[in-house]
Amino acid sequence: MSLLELIGRADERTLAASAVACLDRCLPLLPGREGAEPLRPLWASCEDGREWAMRLAAVRTAMDHESVADGPAARVRAMLGAAPSDFAPVPLREWADACSLVALRIHGRFDAPDGDPSPDEEHLLKAARSGEPAAVGPLVAGELGRQVRILEILAETAGTAGSGAGVRKALDLSTEGRRVLRAVMSRRARGRG
Repeated sequence: MSLLELIGRADERTLAASAVACLDRCLPLLPGREGAEPLRPLWASCEDGREWAMRLAAVRTAMDHESVADGPAARVRAMLGAAPSDFAPVPLREWADACSLVALRIHGRFDAPDGDPSPDEEHLLKAARSGEPAAVGPLVAGELGRQVRILEILAETAGTAGSGAGVRKALDLSTEGRRVLRAVMSRRARGRG
């Protein structure tokens, strides 16, 4: 099943966790985030939406203290700002879809040697998200794979006694993706320095 099909069929829990996971993997872009897990309160609300709006407001407030320049870090902050306060399928689906696309675009910037988007980026990402073969770079391919796997894990465990374990597995995959992006950013910074 394609990424877009998985998002289209997902329940609230899956949509919230997949969106938070996309943001979580992009945290290395934000200053002062080494080792910090500012999205942890949102992860805790993904299972059943309990205290979602309150925790979302607290995370936004905590992260508003960080200065963010333009570019990819600003996109991550904007996606957090766009998170719906309602733990409902329609707004969560729109947010999860937007977070997915932003995460893929950010990873695409790190696939490009100069950090600029490919002229056919929109077409490639649309094809890849639809399950069609697309010539995307290794970071985008890895991010796409993580997004699909997270949605599959969450769908498989929805409504089961192990649904909390599904959210935990999604968090673990997200942490792995964050490490990958952090390593790529470190290599690129050493190459420029």
